[in-house]
Amino acid sequence: MNRRDRMQVIAVANRKGGTGKTSSAVNLAAEMAARGLRTVLIDLDTQGHAGISVGLRTALGAPSIHDLFRGDEPPLPAPPAPTGLDNLWLAPADREFDGEVTPSHYPRLARTLEHTDWADGFERVVVDTPPSLGGLLMSALHAADAALIPFVPHHLSAEGVRQLAGLFFRVASEPDRRLSGLALLPTLIDPRIRMHREVLDDMARQFGEWRLLRGIRTDIRVAEASRAGRPVRLYAPRSRGAMDYWMLYEELERLWGAPVDASAAQQKEGTTS
Repeated sequence: MNRRDRMQVIAVANRKGGTGKTSSAVNLAAEMAARGLRTVLIDLDTQGHAGISVGLRTALGAPSIHDLFRGDEPPLPAPPAPTGLDNLWLAPADREFDGEVTPSHYPRLARTLEHTDWADGFERVVVDTPPSLGGLLMSALHAADAALIPFVPHHLSAEGVRQLAGLFFRVASEPDRRLSGLALLPTLIDPRIRMHREVLDDMARQFGEWRLLRGIRTDIRVAEASRAGRPVRLYAPRSRGAMDYWMLYEELERLWGAPVDASAAQQKEGTTS
């Protein structure tokens, strides 16, 4: 088994802001690290919020993961930085990056993970993607084994999930792609709200109950933890948010295992389509 086969790469994506995308990427990565898995959090979102949420603020102009997408022959980005948390590293964003990411750039992140010492020793990779359908998201999907789509359960958000799922299936059907796992993560859930229940029922019917996760309940502690630069499991370990992200890790391990078994996922896909 080569290095890439021992590594699981999850792209966390939603084209809309305010869905808990970055919070989910950060807290999922923190849960993986807490289980003893060497984990790197890749911040492809040029807002740089994933780094801030683990207490790391990168200076403007410092080396970043976005260096991969500069020029025809880009250098390797700087090695991931320790976050101060056991088993968790960060590949930081460049908050000034505004370059065009063309289809010729899409394989660069995948090649970095597969063929260079940059990613040596990591067992889990969580990619926080930009809130768009652009080239950086495509690069993440080309490198990923699985995609996690956080969404707030109202009808407009559901339409965005459908668009992202369509992109997922398009990339997954391309030759030689590792992408096979898809899961939908409802966030900011309040089970007392009828519309939340209706949207979740609709998503389960459309995409399959096994893809719709338990979700993350509304909890101000999650936002407070991000502002404090700490995962919620450390900031408020007895909170609803900490419990829900603990459960998220458990659900994804049961759903995908490590690494994602593409043949099993495709077989399951055939039985649920």
